[in-house]
Amino acid sequence: MGGIVTTPVDAWATVWAKTEFDPDEVTFGWLPLWQHLDDTAGVAALLVREWLSPLVVARMARDLPGGREGVVHLAQWLAAVHDVGKASPAFAVQATAARADVLLDHMRRSGLAVDLRLQHDPLRGAVNHTLVGHLAVQDWLRGRGFDRRIAGQLASVVGSHHGMTPDSGRLDTARDRAELAGAGVWEAVRATLLSRAAERFPGLDEFSTSDLGVPTQVILTGVVIVADWIASNSELFPLWSAHRPPSLPDDEVTARRVADGWADLALPRGWRAAALGGDLDGVFRARFDKSSARPVQRAAVAVSEGVEPGIVVIEAPMGSGKTEAALLAAEVLAHRTGADGCFLALPTQATTDAMFSRVRHWIDRLPADSAVSVTLAHGKAHLNDEYSGLVRRGRYVGIGERADDCGAIAHQWLSGRKKAGLASFVVGTIDQVLFAGLKSRHLMLRHLALAGKVVVVDEVHAYDVYMSRYLHRVLHWLGAYGVPVVLLSATLPDGRRAELVRAYAEGQGAVPTIADGHPGYPVITTTAGSTPVDDTAEATEVHLDRLADDLDTLVAHLRENLVGGGCAVVVRNTVTRVQETAERLADEFGADAVTIAHSRFLACDRAEIDRSLVRRFGPGGTDRPDLHVVVASQVVEQSLDVDFDLMVTDLAPVDLVLQRLGRLHRHDRVRPERLRTPRCALVGVEDWAAGPVVPVSGSRRVYGDHTLLRSAALLVERDRIVLPDDIAALVQRGYGEDVLGPGAWQPAMAAAASAALVAQRQRTEAANAFLVGRAVDPGSLEGWLVAGAGEAKDEVRGAAQVRDGAESLEVLVVQRDADGGLLVPDWVKGGGEQLPLFEQVPRAQAKVVSACSVRLPVALSHGGVIDAVIAELERTRVTAFDLAPLLSGQLVLVLDHDRRADLHGFRLTYDPRRGLLHERL
Repeated sequence: MGGIVTTPVDAWATVWAKTEFDPDEVTFGWLPLWQHLDDTAGVAALLVREWLSPLVVARMARDLPGGREGVVHLAQWLAAVHDVGKASPAFAVQATAARADVLLDHMRRSGLAVDLRLQHDPLRGAVNHTLVGHLAVQDWLRGRGFDRRIAGQLASVVGSHHGMTPDSGRLDTARDRAELAGAGVWEAVRATLLSRAAERFPGLDEFSTSDLGVPTQVILTGVVIVADWIASNSELFPLWSAHRPPSLPDDEVTARRVADGWADLALPRGWRAAALGGDLDGVFRARFDKSSARPVQRAAVAVSEGVEPGIVVIEAPMGSGKTEAALLAAEVLAHRTGADGCFLALPTQATTDAMFSRVRHWIDRLPADSAVSVTLAHGKAHLNDEYSGLVRRGRYVGIGERADDCGAIAHQWLSGRKKAGLASFVVGTIDQVLFAGLKSRHLMLRHLALAGKVVVVDEVHAYDVYMSRYLHRVLHWLGAYGVPVVLLSATLPDGRRAELVRAYAEGQGAVPTIADGHPGYPVITTTAGSTPVDDTAEATEVHLDRLADDLDTLVAHLRENLVGGGCAVVVRNTVTRVQETAERLADEFGADAVTIAHSRFLACDRAEIDRSLVRRFGPGGTDRPDLHVVVASQVVEQSLDVDFDLMVTDLAPVDLVLQRLGRLHRHDRVRPERLRTPRCALVGVEDWAAGPVVPVSGSRRVYGDHTLLRSAALLVERDRIVLPDDIAALVQRGYGEDVLGPGAWQPAMAAAASAALVAQRQRTEAANAFLVGRAVDPGSLEGWLVAGAGEAKDEVRGAAQVRDGAESLEVLVVQRDADGGLLVPDWVKGGGEQLPLFEQVPRAQAKVVSACSVRLPVALSHGGVIDAVIAELERTRVTAFDLAPLLSGQLVLVLDHDRRADLHGFRLTYDPRRGLLHERL
């Protein structure tokens, strides 16, 4: 079947690819398969030539003959044949579902008869057009003389263009069911379409011996998927009228269709980074409105300019300007590599929201001659004032529109869960990066979203052993793509730093230079080695107290130190301790003098709390109160740029204690006389004089005994910490293997270390279950996503996988009215409004409800109960929610008029000031 097979012209001309049915008008439009294939091929060529990052094109060109044009031609050919499997009875029989029987009549007259009984064949869905296309391409290429491996690689791109890769079992099923796949004239039609594509894009045979690496196959598949989605948009590529007679291709008509569709789409081109030039201070002032670059920022630029672009790990104290250092490094690395965007990943939605404004400001200051696309990538992006303002202020470009000026824009087509990451600049949660290591549907698009950008990961110390397994695999793939990566941390254990660099270097096929011993601090590390930063910043001496873990002692400590006023923060390791502490302090100081911040508020309430904290305690805050106490969970250690005069914190792993200290005397300001010396009290231990100390049970559940005991051993007798001088030494010792603490502690510490090692091995093995394979392994995409996690479709299910359930279940909260109907929660803006039960929720109201999400307590989210809790919640099915894209598939918690609900043996109560409370029934 290698040559052109002579078939009746109208046989392949009448095979259909797309239909749209309007039930109100009882009409439909359709598109022949050849037209859709020609449209998609034209779009694919434009994507490679005008939109795809030069970095990505150069990476693929390494595997292909013909350089950049070779990439264009292969992408065109794959796009021109991606839907060839639609020339099959299993696909054609679906026509009647759209009441488009006229299509079947056209095909039947051309000899392509369809047995309508196949509609009910139980395997019809299994013999889908992607599998039929895979087999057709593979057999046709083999008949044309292609090497078996190369034929399989190109076929697997076609077989994967719906986001899931084929496997041998499913391919065998498709091959065995010839009546569904289509034999005889069906095979001849597919061969004709394949040969026609080869004639239209000559040079295909040059690829017959080109062994494509898996990274190149992944990106080619991503390009075909994007081209297919664009060409399938009937607003851009109109369907034919219902009764238009079959016709042969017209290249001039197709060229106009592609040019018009591409022009109407108006995708902004990628970022073209310029060289910084010699005046770094001038650049710094222009970008960030600050006087001059600091030592770590100068060093980041110098290292990025001086080494082979790759991974850059920046370790510097809290508040030293790591974010600006990363953005300047990104400019240098993008200019050197051809990366056309930047992806900034942060630990939480709160940190992501806080970063978006800073990145938007930077983007608008970049030298540019056109607009660039930007997106905020997390499920609650519409709650972010800055991002919502970007849309409202006319910086939102729809299909058929163009941006008139430079700077950041939000583009309509580059929105939604699957496409948002394709924007040039993305600020998102770390999950969006970790998903690139998770076997899940449309993984190719996640790789395409990262492969042409500079990837910046902030707070890299914050990710545990499970999440780090995914992060290491993603770094491995980014190394294979040649993607510049910048990692930021206050400091890292030496072993952890080496693991991150090795993971990236393995993907590059390189061996990193990792020196023995500690490299110094602050420090910038690449695969070529470490460069200490000469930073003469003034040291800050923080005095330490150790207090008994009871609320009376806490109240006395705060009263003593706040006698002249001041703003204090009390950091707890669990939400329950936050709520208990805040309730007592509100009784002592008054409710207006206490703010509560944790992760168990409605998203809309949490967003308002964060804004309020930054307004009062952030840099340049104008509403700082004379006396106030913030009681917070870990959200304060990494989420917000806030500053306090006094701190009390639960014992935590030593690096996190140091991170929390970064919120103490963070900004220059006049402080109450008694609080002019930074002071932090350590609590969360049953008895500081015990041998060993015993952290409170909630902290042990969150962090485990091992890291807590090592942290306690370092801090139990220490009366001060000097920042930044002590940071690196404390972290290295805390995560090292040296014996710490008195002799009486050693049995307990040895047992904790042994238990931690077992847990680490178990979690590493658990992470491996859905971990995508290595980029350097040979082969095709066949089986690449087998045994995967399916559709990592949202931040509830997907994050639960890459975070090992560390994030608890998220639910939407509504209230029940007296008549059994549902209401928007009565305390939120727009609250108390009636919600439809069976008709689609209006979009404005759906946005309000989607903001009423909250995470359940760990008691209702851990592995032993989670399935039962989900089953109980799913009994509340709201038809109207299923019809609304923002609400569909979400779990719903219904509160009564007292804001209470009973769930799986717990009484849940929502207090707008304290958040979600729970107690056993």
